[in-house]
Formats: sequence, structure tokens, C-alpha cells
Amino acid sequence: MKAMEALFSRRSIRKFTTEAVSEQSVQEILEAAMSAPSAGNQQPWHFIVINDRKLLDQIPSLHPHSLMCREAPMAILVCGDPTLEKHIGYWVQDCAAATENLLLSIHALGLGGVWVGVYPREERVAGFRRLLNIPEQVIPFALIPIGHPAEQKPPRPDRYNQSRIHKNTW
Repeated sequence: MKAMEALFSRRSIRKFTTEAVSEQSVQEILEAAMSAPSAGNQQPWHFIVINDRKLLDQIPSLHPHSLMCREAPMAILVCGDPTLEKHIGYWVQDCAAATENLLLSIHALGLGGVWVGVYPREERVAGFRRLLNIPEQVIPFALIPIGHPAEQKPPRPDRYNQSRIHKNTW
């Protein structure tokens, strides 16, 4: 799949088949995530691959918008580690770039996924820390449930909006 096609055709998928995601696909997804740009090339991220059914089934109890985890064969939790930063405060942008790379690579591999926000909701951050035994300096940022799509969505409507473009000044 070409880059522009992936950008314009990616959709949030919330329904999955029970088919497992291959280890090779998981490796490619993580390689894509770690290819994201980061401030000072510090790469202040960590990724937790969750494929334990018991853990996936517990996630909706700590995140109200994650019911799809009960169907998804796996998820990846993107986490930031501010202790790895050279440019303070940019870990959020770095993790967002890695998350978008995750989503695009998932789509390019014919899989489905959806961005489920965790940070900055402290109750969600604390819940994931407890559930997955995450060290205090590491901040859960976003959860991406992943699987083979059990739904097909229509093409995304054109979101281009000329009124949001400003040249040289506002």
C-alpha cells in the first residue's frame, strides 16, 4: 500500500475477528512505531504488547471507551518515559508520532486498530500502571487494540478544509 493511500483510507476499527495477529506483523508494527520522529532523536517511548486474554478483558473496567478490547486478540500500549528526554515536555508529541505510525502500519498490513486515549486522564494512567505493573516514571499514553477487522467502513469523507489554511500570517 502506498503512503498516501494508507493516509486517506485508514479508518478506526473497533470490531475484530478472533484470528491472532502474527508475530511478524507485531514486529513490523513496532518497527514502524519506532521509526517515528522524536525531539532530539531521543525516542522516549516504550511499548507493551498485550495478548493475554485475561488482561485484555480487564481493560474496559479501567477505561470507559475500550470495550473493543474484549474482542481484540491483542493491543499495544504506547508509553512515554520523560527520563529519556533531552528536550523536556516533548515526549507527548514523540509518542503521538509513534502512535500514528502504529495505526498506519496496522492498516498497511491489512489489520485494524483504533487509538484509545489514556494520557492525560490520571485515572486511566493509574489504572494501566496498576494492571500492567508499569514503573512510576513511565506514563501510559495511548492504547491501540489490534486485530483482523470484522467490520468494513465506508471511505472517509474528504476532510480538507481550505478555511483552516493561513499563509504567512493569520
